[in-house]
Amino acid sequence: MLILVAAAALMASTLAGVTGFGGAAVLLPVLVLAFGVRDAVPILTVAQLIGNGSRVWLNRSEIDYRVVAWFALGGVPLALAGGLLFAQAPLTGLTRLLGVFLLLVVAWRRLRPRTTTRVPLRAFAAVGAAASFLSALLGSVGPLMAPFFLAYGLVKGAYIGTEALSTVVMHVVKLAAYRSASVLPDASILTGLAIGPLMVVGSWTGKRIVDRLPERVFVLLIEATMTAAGLLFVIRGR
Repeated sequence: MLILVAAAALMASTLAGVTGFGGAAVLLPVLVLAFGVRDAVPILTVAQLIGNGSRVWLNRSEIDYRVVAWFALGGVPLALAGGLLFAQAPLTGLTRLLGVFLLLVVAWRRLRPRTTTRVPLRAFAAVGAAASFLSALLGSVGPLMAPFFLAYGLVKGAYIGTEALSTVVMHVVKLAAYRSASVLPDASILTGLAIGPLMVVGSWTGKRIVDRLPERVFVLLIEATMTAAGLLFVIRGR
């Protein structure tokens, strides 16, 4: 089982290093199998904090800090609220709803009229609030965040780094809330930290891949990952 967790962590972080998200869809089911749902989400959060931190460093020169600031404005209080609610929340219906949303977003991106309309900067306060609350309940909502960062005009390293730093802020608050709600024992912290080095290696590998991808291929890869995650959430419900 430990080998399976290690392999899933490396694969998840490499995927997230390329697309900015999707790693949780790979790693969370394995963690649930190994540790159970209530322990898996906090462990995943610790591991993702390390993985996202490494992506911040690798893409630090391209980060849009204004987006991160507005994201944090809405994200910090809602991450705290969601983390405190996590211990008792029924999550199956919410997960399926998220899956439907992701599929609709991809369909909209493919079918909408081609315009130059961008997501306004201040809208990231609302994006941060919604994403942080749902992330605290579901473990990860990277696919939910992706269309907004893309619509703002961020791609490749700018997208990966900005999304990663926004997620780091969110995860730090979530972990504080989990600890306060007594759903983050020391064993879960140590397990997440043990997975951490594999997350760093995967981030480095993903960065090398991103640097060589044409922008159009990069966006298509993100949409494909969003579709897969959406179908997984709808079918499994958790």
